[in-house]
Amino acid sequence: MNRLLRGANPTLVALIALAIANHVVMAGNRVAVSLYALHLGVSTAVVGVLLALYAFLPMLCAVAAGRFSDRIGVRRPMVLGSLALAVGALLPALMPGLPALFASATIVGVSFMLFQVATQNATGEMGSPTERAHNFSLLALGYSVSGFLGPLITGFTIDHGSFTLAFAVLALIPLVPAAILGSGQLALPGPHAARVNMPVGGALELLMHRKLRRVFFVNVLMAMGWDLHTIVIPIYGASLGLSASQIGMILAAFAAATFIVRFSMRWIVRRFTEHQVLTIAMMMAGVVYLVFPFSTTAGTLTALSFALGLALGMSQPMVMSLLHSHAPPGRMGEAAGVRMSLVQSMAVAVPLTFGALGATVGLTPVFWSVGLCLATGGWLTKRSR
Repeated sequence: MNRLLRGANPTLVALIALAIANHVVMAGNRVAVSLYALHLGVSTAVVGVLLALYAFLPMLCAVAAGRFSDRIGVRRPMVLGSLALAVGALLPALMPGLPALFASATIVGVSFMLFQVATQNATGEMGSPTERAHNFSLLALGYSVSGFLGPLITGFTIDHGSFTLAFAVLALIPLVPAAILGSGQLALPGPHAARVNMPVGGALELLMHRKLRRVFFVNVLMAMGWDLHTIVIPIYGASLGLSASQIGMILAAFAAATFIVRFSMRWIVRRFTEHQVLTIAMMMAGVVYLVFPFSTTAGTLTALSFALGLALGMSQPMVMSLLHSHAPPGRMGEAAGVRMSLVQSMAVAVPLTFGALGATVGLTPVFWSVGLCLATGGWLTKRSR
């Protein structure tokens, strides 16, 4: 890890540490809200609605949040997002019951989105264009760490304390980023000179931008592949009669692969261009989804899940690097907001669409259709390069 961070911008390293802290809250809150809702005796359908709320408002507000960070700089959106994150996490501790869980999921989701869009904007501004892919890989690596720590801290606190204590602990964590960012100790990008006096452009204008449109297209495919794995693998594993621990091992293999590949991104970006990495990633992910229905054992599913994690894990830093390279001057935050909106729309649409398809036609057509989409996307990316 020290070798990976050697030569990195100290401000970027500090910013990633703060992002890890806030993402711990986001990841932990999802676990705490889900488990507390089940503890209250609600149905799994209600839990599904609760989880969808984390993505619903970010899907609608991400573009506006991006414009906000472009116009006033990234510091204030980060501080506001951190403070709101603390409020959202604390609500179930103050007002136990299902209504507080709905409010918590909504506030935490939109608060972290506000912080994350500004963080992505700032990350792209730090360093030269040749360093962007590496910088975004460091940020993605940080989120891999917090994605592991959040559920671990939350589960341990619930088992050895209570749900109230878990929500209270999560509410304290974002106060640290809020205090550090609010003190002005980090030299973060301010309002972009090209954006201050620029007329407000619409998100449709960015979607019609030829190069950005291709990046957004790749982003949607990758988000679909990521969300489908999270949702369908437990269902598919259960249909094969696998135990909960075996299914957990399959999902853990995916998470481990994303960490490993992001740890290796400095080596990867020195040898391949962004387009080459994305082509390889989509082709690889497409093949994995095409093979999934032929796998009926925990061992083969674990290997396929690990391969999928390698493919999808390497894609996000490349997408963010290309996004910053092609975004019009002063509109990086808005472009990141459009990307975030598309990602969150997948988080809402994928469970509903593919869940319904899986219930009617089975999982094999679902796997194959997504695999063909990803493989076709890889072929188109190679052609358009």
